Amino acid sequence: MKSFTIQEINETLKGELVGNTTQEINSPEQLEMAKNNEISFIGNKKYEKLWETSQACCAIVNQDISIEPGENRAFIKVKNADLAMSQVLELFAPAPPIFHTDIHPNAVIDLTAKIGNGSRIGAGCYIGPNVIIGDNTTIYPNVTILDECTIGNRTTIWSGTVVRERCHIGNDCILHPNATIGADGFGFRPCAERGLVKIPQIGNVIIGNGVEIGANSCVDRGKFSSTVLGDGCKIDNLVQIGHNSRLGKFCIMAGNSGLAGSVTLGNGVIIGGSASIKDHTTIGDGAIVGAGSGVTGDIAAGKTMLGYPAIEARDALKQWAILKRLVRESCNK
Repeated sequence: MKSFTIQEINETLKGELVGNTTQEINSPEQLEMAKNNEISFIGNKKYEKLWETSQACCAIVNQDISIEPGENRAFIKVKNADLAMSQVLELFAPAPPIFHTDIHPNAVIDLTAKIGNGSRIGAGCYIGPNVIIGDNTTIYPNVTILDECTIGNRTTIWSGTVVRERCHIGNDCILHPNATIGADGFGFRPCAERGLVKIPQIGNVIIGNGVEIGANSCVDRGKFSSTVLGDGCKIDNLVQIGHNSRLGKFCIMAGNSGLAGSVTLGNGVIIGGSASIKDHTTIGDGAIVGAGSGVTGDIAAGKTMLGYPAIEARDALKQWAILKRLVRESCNK
């Protein structure tokens, strides 16, 4: 078990130490559940009231904290407690699953595939013809990477993931279990003689650097050309990204949200959980779509949208307030 003194943790955070504790710290935990040998954090002033009843011996806090730590307890003051806590979690993170050999003998690797230096491939993987895998990439057991794909350096692909043919994934990416990259887009057209005719999906998927894709999420290949995820995008679990969609840099999509085909997101767009975006829609840089919203038209850069159908947040809040008042007045009659 890892353990640190408060001074050792502060050497990593380089914050301002207020108070002191002699307690060895062996794990991080949320305030309400923390024991006296655990560190917690206070990322918002509204949670300061929980410190008095918490057993945590120390906490990472923002610089505007208005309370004192108390006897044999300590605060580490930092500019951003949430970011600092991520560093603490890295300190305590357990080692990843063990590879006893870099390339497991049960992995099936085509003779034409190229595997970079220091890369590891687990049992039951299939690496197809002309695949190129960069240096120091980790592919956990039972991953499938089909023909002519490329995987960058230092990327991690967890078990059950499928990367279909001709797709390209950048450096420093993480694909969580059972993600599917490059499945056919959902394209059908009615035909009197044949019913629903499948439209061939002959494009691919291009994923930039530093992208993370959550478990059971799907990024469909383009009908033609590419579905593109820009550098730094973060995709939650159970997200659907339709064919020929294009995401700019550092976009966020929360769980159960979805893009229909040919959606364009600018840089830094945030899509809340369970939000749905209509096909051929463009959402400008820095726009935010609230959870559960339904977007049916283009959104200008910087706008915040709520509701179904989505409208500007301030208008949605006004409408909800009016409806609430009407309901209250109706009940009082």
